[in-house]
Amino acid sequence: MMYSSRRKPVLYFKEDRRFWSGKCTVYKLFGLCMVLVLVSLLWLQLSCTGDMSRVAVDDGRIPHQPCPLERQASAADDPSWGPHKLALLIPFRERFEELLVFVPFMHTFLNNKKILHKIFVINQMDHYRFNRASLINVGYTESGNDTDYIAMHDVDLLPLNEALDYGFPEEGPFHVASPELHPLYHYKTYVGGILLLTKQHYHMCNGMSNRFWGWGREDDEFYRRLRTAGLQLFRPSEIKTGYKTFRHIHDPAWRKRDQKRVAAQKQEQFKVDPEGGLTNLQYKVESRQELTISGAPVTVLNIKLECDTDKTPWCLLN
Repeated sequence: MMYSSRRKPVLYFKEDRRFWSGKCTVYKLFGLCMVLVLVSLLWLQLSCTGDMSRVAVDDGRIPHQPCPLERQASAADDPSWGPHKLALLIPFRERFEELLVFVPFMHTFLNNKKILHKIFVINQMDHYRFNRASLINVGYTESGNDTDYIAMHDVDLLPLNEALDYGFPEEGPFHVASPELHPLYHYKTYVGGILLLTKQHYHMCNGMSNRFWGWGREDDEFYRRLRTAGLQLFRPSEIKTGYKTFRHIHDPAWRKRDQKRVAAQKQEQFKVDPEGGLTNLQYKVESRQELTISGAPVTVLNIKLECDTDKTPWCLLN
């Protein structure tokens, strides 16, 4: 009988040496743990530095954001931060683009200067015209007993000079955005933009007048209140950066200011309000939210103001 010289086919199986195949070993478990640890550290680093959600400012970028918990712990343990705490008050309505830049920028700026602080966004959500002065009054009232001085701070003004002082203004109101430094307003009695006061001094002025609906003039009236209360106004010295001391991020072509004057508003805007202020402030807190923006903590107060249309009919636009 004849037999074929060909051999029967034989199937050869290569051994699978991939990491995940086969039995579980101590080495595989160790390697898996190391991978998980490295991924966790990388995620923590990115989230703390703000690399996952940076916002561009001009040509540069917002500085790295430190972890808020680490900052709070160091501030509590380090006496160089001092005993005082700032309530940063931001009167606000529909300016989210500026807010996303402002909050992490100011949180880093104040931390670098070792200023204990809490940022409050006082968001006006009623149907009346914007009332910056009343919102600052609300912020003062709602800022809590753990803060002892306030900053009346515009959301579109960023300090660029590290020499600017945001410390406790014990001697008197401190106008950070003084006329010789502010990029837009240069008259001598200007006290807007950024003004620091102790809560005691703000109370002595009875806060700001609630009669100013729409844009402008509430700061000028408040300057008179400072004079009436006998408070001396202080301003920065030895700042060499001039009108480049601040970055103004408001775009007037895109976001128009409410400068309309209706009814008797044109005449009333130049008058002193001898009685109004904290004593006749009327508002309702719709909600209070604790948020973080690029790692920076912020408290948002959603506010509905009230208006006496018999006394200030210009709170509504006809």
